Amino acid sequence: MSSVSRSKYTNDFVPIRSITNGVIICDNNEKVTGVKITPRNIFILEPDMQNMIINNLRNVYNLIDYEFWIIAADRPVDITAYLSRLQLLYNQQTSPVKRKLILDDINKANMFTTTINVVDTEFYLLFKEKDMDKIQKKIRSLIQAFASAGLNATQTSNDDLRVILDNFLNGGSTTTFGTVMS
Repeated sequence: MSSVSRSKYTNDFVPIRSITNGVIICDNNEKVTGVKITPRNIFILEPDMQNMIINNLRNVYNLIDYEFWIIAADRPVDITAYLSRLQLLYNQQTSPVKRKLILDDINKANMFTTTINVVDTEFYLLFKEKDMDKIQKKIRSLIQAFASAGLNATQTSNDDLRVILDNFLNGGSTTTFGTVMS
């Protein structure tokens, strides 16, 4: 019979010590970080421009000489502020035609909030490294490489890394914690 005790808490078996300054610090002192790549819809561009961006991306990925992961993560979007602005615009509008158009937008936005979750898909390129100087060098290099490919990239934030972990550990469901009242 095994005397190994198994915890019921996820944080007891995930080898993460902390998330600080856009870096996941693991129990073995390895650090996981990377860049967040701003999505760009290339399919609205001319075919020559699409091919140029795809070829530039191929060059970016071929220049990377270390292990990396590309991750797509859904981040919930709160559109209540957008709905409030639409409602204010609707109340200020006197033209019946414009009021109808605004009302159609309000109804469509309300449909999204009641029938499906509204999310933004975000893209990340992550890597692991122990040395902070090497991490900064790799991040600067990735940001410049993606810029040369026509894409904007920034270093991951603590919030970005939490969203990625939520997606993996909770099946894409956002974890929300509240106060327990007795």
